[in-house]
Amino acid sequence: MKWQNLLAPILLMLAFSGVSPAALSAQVSGNTSSSAGKPATTPWKFAVSGDSRNCGDVVMPAIAAGVKQSRALFYWHLGDFRKISGVDEDIAHQPEHLAKPLTMPEYEEISWKDFITSQIKPFGNLRVYLARGNHETTQGKTDAEYLAAFGGWLDLPNLRTQRLRDDPNDLRPHIYYHWIQNGVDFITLDNGSENQFGAGQVAWLGKTLSADSANRKIHTIVVGMHEALPESISKEHSMNQSEGGIESGERAYADLLKAQNEGHKHVYVLASHSHYFMDGIFNTDYWRTHGGILPGWIIGTAGAVRYALPPEATAARAAKTNVYGFLVGTVSPHGEIQFDFHEVNEADVPSTVVNRYAPEFVHWCFAENSEAKPH
Repeated sequence: MKWQNLLAPILLMLAFSGVSPAALSAQVSGNTSSSAGKPATTPWKFAVSGDSRNCGDVVMPAIAAGVKQSRALFYWHLGDFRKISGVDEDIAHQPEHLAKPLTMPEYEEISWKDFITSQIKPFGNLRVYLARGNHETTQGKTDAEYLAAFGGWLDLPNLRTQRLRDDPNDLRPHIYYHWIQNGVDFITLDNGSENQFGAGQVAWLGKTLSADSANRKIHTIVVGMHEALPESISKEHSMNQSEGGIESGERAYADLLKAQNEGHKHVYVLASHSHYFMDGIFNTDYWRTHGGILPGWIIGTAGAVRYALPPEATAARAAKTNVYGFLVGTVSPHGEIQFDFHEVNEADVPSTVVNRYAPEFVHWCFAENSEAKPH
């Protein structure tokens, strides 16, 4: 089935939700892999980051420009698109809202539409994948509301094809999903709600990883989610905050270890939620004595208020706060991935964005949007 035939019902759904489909239309027809299950013969790249509330409308256009310049094949957003529990500073500083500040109901009505227009649209026809964060479930936001707003991105042609290949009866999109590209299985998990992974998602992940382990064409598994799996260096702001999160997160970690150690796959784990960059998040005593250390990163650097690094950050391979940016993964033909952090600076913000928000606010986002200011 051609992508144009799949696009029609998605655009109709977005029209009913009040969201312009223009950005999605470009991305659905944009970059795809013609050899989903076949490893590439040359290195290729993808990009990822998360947490774009507060100042994301300023920072994300700079990230989009950097991602396109890096020649990444797609961008993966790991959740927390907008604040929702209060008006984002960037929306409050849009010229039309300075004279007449938004009420909370007015803000809630436009917040996700603003994310699509101000943060996804700058990527043009570059494919964008979305994971749900906890701020997408605050203020009583439901699964149905999320699916209505972002269902187009959750039911992209390659995602639908993969879902139906896994289960011909699985006709509706899910908040968690996966796709196989050039011999790499990219798995988007959903721990943005109080349910964390939930029994159904845990079972689906186990089944997906078992299939990967048995598939010789798949060399690599990359898992992306909002909150980091339990017992990381960032455990105080992770799935450790609930019993269900600990139980389901540790089960997921064990399944990933099995895919690495018994399935002989390269496994990489990406998260955001904590608003800083960190490489080596599972280098903890707990995982050293409970199965082993998986390669893991936190990349919550897409515009949200920056957090102080935890005291345990000295155990990480690298850690930075008071920065914005994105992670680029360079995939080798044999499936190994080299990850590099690309920082974006105030000078990288497009002039159209500076003109819309004024230089003073753009500077505020880079100089003041932080809970980790130097003493």
